Amino acid sequence: MAQAISVRLDDEAERALRSLEAAGLSRSEAIRSALIESARRLRQRSELAAEVTALEADEEDREEMLEIARVMESLRAPG
Repeated sequence: MAQAISVRLDDEAERALRSLEAAGLSRSEAIRSALIESARRLRQRSELAAEVTALEADEEDREEMLEIARVMESLRAPG
């Protein structure tokens, strides 16, 4: 079910909306698209943060990364 809302846009948001409208989107399409994209980015950041936390907690993985770093350092040219 569609729900109508009203928003107050500041100058930056108004310019962004005009830009999206200039690209061919209606006001409604532009706002819906921006909301969906913003929520997707937040979800991705949250998922990435959870993945980083899990990797940091994985002692075996951390040891393997340190070993790889040691090997890479030993292969580096002197100087």
